[in-house]
Amino acid sequence: MKVILARMPALDAALIRFDTWWSGLSRRERILVGSLGTLLAVLVLTYGVIKPLQSARADALADIRTYETLNARTLAAGTLSRAPTPRRQGAPLEIASTSAAALGLAATPEATSGGVRVTVADANYDNLMAWLADLVATSDLRATRVAIQRGKAPGRVSAVVDLAP
Repeated sequence: MKVILARMPALDAALIRFDTWWSGLSRRERILVGSLGTLLAVLVLTYGVIKPLQSARADALADIRTYETLNARTLAAGTLSRAPTPRRQGAPLEIASTSAAALGLAATPEATSGGVRVTVADANYDNLMAWLADLVATSDLRATRVAIQRGKAPGRVSAVVDLAP
């Protein structure tokens, strides 16, 4: 391998001037200038190179921790899409009674000219609302009229619900 060094006249002239200046210094001055140059080089290296690299590394590690935490939370939360709920098949009277029974409601459905009328004598309000939401999500039945009356115990209600396809 052949190394080719290009001569640069400006650099050569600067080195000659530096050598002339350095030769004119006494031994004590050379030690002081050399110590000052070394101290200056250490300061530039420390505050110009090492400290910024350490700061950038610390910021990068903090960003990595943040993104790992967000990733863990995202994975723990699961997917945003739901599996499609199976649609209930059958007559509206059958759909209303099976849905109510699945949620523990004692419902009495009866066929009407426009659909189904379901009477719930005594139920938990939350279960009644869950039943109505289940009907909307799993069938084509929609509530056209809902009459809810407060029961004797807190959280207990009676309802008459008209459903139509």
